[in-house]
Amino acid sequence: MKLESVSIKRSSNLNEKWVQDQVADDPSILGLGDLVLKDKERLQPNAGRLDLLLQDPETLKRYETEIQLGPTDESHIIRTIEYWDIERKRYPQYEHAAVIIAEEITSRFLNVIQLFNGAIPLIALKMTAYKIADEYALTFVRVLDEMTYGLVDEDETPEPTDRSFWESKRG
Repeated sequence: MKLESVSIKRSSNLNEKWVQDQVADDPSILGLGDLVLKDKERLQPNAGRLDLLLQDPETLKRYETEIQLGPTDESHIIRTIEYWDIERKRYPQYEHAAVIIAEEITSRFLNVIQLFNGAIPLIALKMTAYKIADEYALTFVRVLDEMTYGLVDEDETPEPTDRSFWESKRG
């Protein structure tokens, strides 16, 4: 059987709400772990609505998720970062990550969001819809993962601190 990819943006049968519902019903399809839905279309003060708020039930890490039909654009990237910032300030007791999902992550915007990565825990997922008979399926591929930094001393070899060290170096 040959899979037929479908543009959600140009589809008369599919839309952003359909994508939200698919992810809300089973957040594990994103490939970010066994997440649970905390909220959908969450109202942001003076900023619009966050598409999906997901959470890892074990670590309590929250994922502020914005869905973009078609290629990424600057307004959705800014919105994703803005929603992440609002949520992390409102709920500082949790770890947060910004997630942008788009049908196409263009190289221009991939370069831009890579600049933010490190200062902002940002994940970019490429979404593809497939038509199989009369049904539709979604796949998600992680194009950009959040940058994690090691501890300062992690790459340094510790000096031995035995008695001779203290007598010779610290006298």
